[in-house]
Amino acid sequence: WLESDNMHHQWLLLAACFWVIFMFMVASKFITLTFKDPDGYGSKQEPLILTAVTKVEEVHVPAEKHWPEDFQPTGKAFSGNLIRQPLVHMERLELLRNVCRDTALKNLSHTSVSKFVLDRIFVCDKHKILFCQTPKVGNTQWKKVLIVLNGAFSSIEDIPENIVHDHEKNGLPRLSSFSDSEIKKRLNLYFKFFIVRDPFERLISAFKDKFVHNPRFEPWYRHEIAPGIIRKYRKNRTETKGLQFEDFVRYLGDPNHRWLDVQFGDHIIHWVTYVELCAPCEITYSVIGHHETLEDDAPFILKAAGIDHLVSYPTIPPGITVYNRTKVERYFSGISKRDIRRLYARFEGDFKLFGYREPDFLLN
Repeated sequence: WLESDNMHHQWLLLAACFWVIFMFMVASKFITLTFKDPDGYGSKQEPLILTAVTKVEEVHVPAEKHWPEDFQPTGKAFSGNLIRQPLVHMERLELLRNVCRDTALKNLSHTSVSKFVLDRIFVCDKHKILFCQTPKVGNTQWKKVLIVLNGAFSSIEDIPENIVHDHEKNGLPRLSSFSDSEIKKRLNLYFKFFIVRDPFERLISAFKDKFVHNPRFEPWYRHEIAPGIIRKYRKNRTETKGLQFEDFVRYLGDPNHRWLDVQFGDHIIHWVTYVELCAPCEITYSVIGHHETLEDDAPFILKAAGIDHLVSYPTIPPGITVYNRTKVERYFSGISKRDIRRLYARFEGDFKLFGYREPDFLLN
């Protein structure tokens, strides 16, 4: 009887040991799954909850905080989940915030959130998205994406080209069309993004499109704006040829350019700075895409906004987003160093805020 009782206790002890081991294995597995890095960026990186807080009112950002503030995604794709932005997007936002805090560049990086800025921001209320338009950076395609999301057309292919920029018919409201309280609410809560490009290459694109190719439905660039620039900035008044890139650069680099800008009205949006267009130091954007990496950035933006299951960014022709250094150097080869330096002085904020290198031909 004693022997049987001892064996019974041994079996109970053995079962208890197995139970403790089993529970330890379950706990270890739970801890591993809970703290596993889903994107493989390393265990030292803290997980981020994406949220968007807009600096409509002054927001103090502690100097020691390097990573972007969190933003809450409004799309279904990431609802309730912890996700990480790829490192490159985090670095872009960190750089932007650091430059915004640089008092030496304040005049080049800060602007008021004026009606001019609010006119540039398009609204998709259905999916809580704001898109700031930066012309000559592939914005037409993004507008098509938002037009479809707003329900005006069922697919991007169905949108007539003449409708895309017709804001009476494309169902794409501007943020300026809302009341002050509604504007502030959307700026604080919505997913916000815009796209940038090498500033000098963008100016070349604007010059070619508006003054060389000059679409027939935009005659004012050639017949009104170009003569105004020539009268003010052409050195050799006997020349009768159309606007040259040298004239254009001299106008843009003039510290007193604003008196002409007022005459040209909203047509200047094709060459004013990103700072003037989108107020990136006053509005905290969720994502900043780069034209040079649009093949990767476009899918990320759609996913981060929670709309990748609803619409796709149109196919990008091969090589169209690649920075063309040779073209840029060729356009600036006939421009005086003085005029180039004055141009850079105006656009330095754009170069610094978005991580673009100062052109080599400016350093030589």
